[in-house]
Amino acid sequence: MHVLNVVSGHTESIPFGTLWWFIYAGFSGFLVLFAGIMSGLTLGLMSLSVVDLEILQSSGTPSEKMQAAKILPVVQKQHQLLVTLLLCNAVAMEALPIYLDRIFNEYVAIILSVTFVLFFGEVIPQAICTRYGLAVGSNVIWLVRILMTICYPIAYPIGKILDHLLGHNEALFRRAQLKALVSIHGKEAGKGGELTHDETTIISGALDLTEKTAQEAMTPIESTFSLDVNSKLDWEVMGKILARGHSRVPVYSGHPKNIIGLLLVKNLLTVRPETETPVSAVSIRRVPRVPSDMPLYDILNEFQKGGSHMAAVINVRRKCKMIPAISEVQKSEEDKSNVGDSQLTTPLLMIQKSEIVVDIDQHSNSPYTYQTSSGEATTSDLFSVNAEDEVIGIITLEDVFEELLQEEIVDETDEFVDVHKRIRVVAAAAASSMARSPSIRRLTALKAAGGQTKQGGTPRRSTEDENNVSRSQGNSAEEPPENRR
Repeated sequence: MHVLNVVSGHTESIPFGTLWWFIYAGFSGFLVLFAGIMSGLTLGLMSLSVVDLEILQSSGTPSEKMQAAKILPVVQKQHQLLVTLLLCNAVAMEALPIYLDRIFNEYVAIILSVTFVLFFGEVIPQAICTRYGLAVGSNVIWLVRILMTICYPIAYPIGKILDHLLGHNEALFRRAQLKALVSIHGKEAGKGGELTHDETTIISGALDLTEKTAQEAMTPIESTFSLDVNSKLDWEVMGKILARGHSRVPVYSGHPKNIIGLLLVKNLLTVRPETETPVSAVSIRRVPRVPSDMPLYDILNEFQKGGSHMAAVINVRRKCKMIPAISEVQKSEEDKSNVGDSQLTTPLLMIQKSEIVVDIDQHSNSPYTYQTSSGEATTSDLFSVNAEDEVIGIITLEDVFEELLQEEIVDETDEFVDVHKRIRVVAAAAASSMARSPSIRRLTALKAAGGQTKQGGTPRRSTEDENNVSRSQGNSAEEPPENRR
């Protein structure tokens, strides 16, 4: 009877205490709770992006992984889910005043409707779902699936239209956003983050590394220590090499910008300074050439191949053809010929033609050979360089790591000035002390007095020289072990 009155437009109030009054009151409470759930799920589920759920599914706790796995298939249909939740919420909100008006006075119904909808239908559900959206959503996801099935005829077409007009929101972070996100999660930000300063610095450096080029990380050629191919490895040159502390030294011909190869310092262990061996007679390796605009990640990938940890940065003025990949046969031959110490087979940038060939025929009779990946190489093949490609700097694996860490790497042989304490660390003092050692002065004096034989050996000393050497050795008995011969 009451239902017929509502349909026919009669709005007589139902007396309090009757069965229909409790039915209407209970249904009104259900509508308030239902509207609150829909409102809370709208905010809670829509605030969970697909990326957030995928992160939780792969790296969250076991409970978070299970909850994310339940919610992810539903959240992927973003617009259909949004239309379903809003449609159900609107139906509940519109139906609530109708039932309240039947059991209360119209003014009381308005006050109760606004109060219940505001607190129990909006504020409290949204506050709970904002804080515990993942847990609440996973527990009522079965209800959401049922509602999506019921509202499918309306929600699906509208959702498809929204997908076509607005597209899918993947919520992926840009590079700058990732850097800002990492900085916010650092301990120094004071927002409760767990990332240390080193972690945030390295992550930011890794994100910036793709935008940095070789020219930004290289050492200018003017500030690079290098050797002339025509110089001799005497005590002075060996002292400079030791003082610098480098493991690799670029070798040039004629002009410091004409880099023709690199010299491994460990190969000088068998070289005697008193024989003044020419640099051209020592094993000189190919130095890879990289363009100045080459990204540091590409350079790092080339360094990881094991060919070389040093490259010459060139200012390319014309297009160059990249070298083809090395065949497996050549690679196996290289491994056999260079056991325990790999070297670069060809430059990273293969120049189509070479116009300048450095002539060092004066050392052609040397018993030493130039090592390459394919065995022995001719002088012109090793020292060919193109005049159009000017070497502007040297880049090493350490330079790339410093850009990644965004800090200077100081080793035992570096000269570093502490700006705050004004302390200058000079680890190269050991080399200078070696150059001033009595043993070196004795050998230098003997060489000047007797010279060298044609076979490279020193002549027999005279009796007076032997006596002087014996007295010198007796006087140097208290010298440190590193200064004794």
